[in-house]
Amino acid sequence: MTETILYSFRRCPYAMRARMALHVSGAPYEHREVVLRDKPAEMLEASPKGTVPVLVTQDARVLEESLDIMRWALAEADPEGWLERQDEALLAANDGPFKHHLDRYKYSTRYEDVDPEEHGAAAVEHLRVLNSRLSAHPNLCGEKRGFADIAIFPFVRQFANADREWFAAQDLPHVRRWLDGLVNSDLFAAIMAKHKAWKSA
Repeated sequence: MTETILYSFRRCPYAMRARMALHVSGAPYEHREVVLRDKPAEMLEASPKGTVPVLVTQDARVLEESLDIMRWALAEADPEGWLERQDEALLAANDGPFKHHLDRYKYSTRYEDVDPEEHGAAAVEHLRVLNSRLSAHPNLCGEKRGFADIAIFPFVRQFANADREWFAAQDLPHVRRWLDGLVNSDLFAAIMAKHKAWKSA
């Protein structure tokens, strides 16, 4: 039987959350690091839309969405009980409005007539909701990290890294504490190991 295959790109936040779920689940898979300007034909054959991550399971199922990959991995094994700590409203806000503002804040030159400061401020308003949640508990859905934390964290990290000094000046102490904990976790270190670009034999 062929091995499960993950097509990934190290710095992609969608791929990060998929890799974290796969890692914590212990599900075995072959990691194929993709060069986005030179995507392998095997990946495009499995998923013509050409974005990472893509998971091809042993039984030839193709999962093209990172949240689906997370749920697949955790259905295999969920030792920390992440699936018990989901929040659909937070996930929708992160993948919708927050991602919209993040892109226009960080990559403003890719868009016409965009004010990055306006989008940065709008993104911070979203983070105030998280900050309020995190003032009551260490993680978004309680005492322990869970699905919501791992699904949202890579995008908050990306936003914070766009201008670290500016981000540090925002009144988001609980978000910063939560973010630092995840950035410095053994889990994140494990999934950020560097891989050589994969090429077919």
